[in-house]
Amino acid sequence: MPAAKIRAKARDLGFTAVGIAPADPLEGAQFYARWLALGYAGEMHYLARHHDKRIAPAQLVPGAQSAICLAMDYYQPEPTEPTPLHGQIATYARGDDYHDLIKKRLAELWTYILTLAPEATGRYFVDTAPVLERELARRAGLGWWGKNTCLIDKRKGSYFFLAEIITDLKLPCDEPAPDHCGTCTRCLDACPTDAFPEPYVLDATRCISYLNIELKTSIPKDLRQGMGNWIFGCDICQQVCPWNRKAGLATEPGYKTRPGLDNPSLLDLIQLDRESFNALFRHNPAKRPKRRGFLRNVAVALGNSGAKAAVPALVKALDDEEPLIRGHVAWALGQLGGVNAREALEQRLAIEEDAEVKAELAEALDLL
Repeated sequence: MPAAKIRAKARDLGFTAVGIAPADPLEGAQFYARWLALGYAGEMHYLARHHDKRIAPAQLVPGAQSAICLAMDYYQPEPTEPTPLHGQIATYARGDDYHDLIKKRLAELWTYILTLAPEATGRYFVDTAPVLERELARRAGLGWWGKNTCLIDKRKGSYFFLAEIITDLKLPCDEPAPDHCGTCTRCLDACPTDAFPEPYVLDATRCISYLNIELKTSIPKDLRQGMGNWIFGCDICQQVCPWNRKAGLATEPGYKTRPGLDNPSLLDLIQLDRESFNALFRHNPAKRPKRRGFLRNVAVALGNSGAKAAVPALVKALDDEEPLIRGHVAWALGQLGGVNAREALEQRLAIEEDAEVKAELAEALDLL
């Protein structure tokens, strides 16, 4: 039977869960439209495009009958408890870029499907097209939509990537997974920036992962302290989820934590030039915000560290060529304080030309 062979081949390729859903119009589209209307997408304007395709998979693949939904585990051991001068990177971003790895496996799987059904048409996706993949995966029984908006599998938690193949093949479908969150609110209670206005709804504009990845401009000052030492992504709402006690270590070698990305030194990171940044994060998700956005995040983490030992490195970074970095470095020095911080801020203010950075410098000095 083709479906059974497809499932077996998917597992051979490293996918840890496989489910099949009908490619009918999606019920979640109405929720998604409301979410956008409330402004919860922030600056992610691309999420509002191609709404017709998000609603109906057949808009992506004419005549679509089935969505083969796939999951691949990425959980790695939790880092040792970081010191104040070390940052945290979300688990999924400590290894190779999942887009590249999964796309290659999807291509292999689709090639195999064509050997079973040469007349089939279809397309495969991994976080790269207007697909409501969480809704499709829920339909396919891969998990339920948790209160933290992650897809959760009763057997292994939520540390997995999603991908899908939409095809005109008519395949037997799985049953949707029931909700097992119950009365638990640990994820909602643990969020330091209050990013959940209600259960099952995320205000991305307050989410740490949005702030340190998707936001390209200055991080709102009232949210900076809540970011703690997260410099790329955030795992807090997953770390506290009881279902993640069952999370097993990923067997895919590509997701193994790279040297230097397990509790990386903030003092080393704030000194990265463009070349060294690109080398460190080559083929890694953390390259997404570019050097200017990443070092912005590092500056915030240093400001939250409470460590006066960070002042000399921050003083040096006040001369960075990027205004976005200089502004957040100024904020960090204002948080840490001290005579050296004040002198550096005053000297920089005397020569600074960027209006936004000037405002950051002045506010930092007011704190001192």
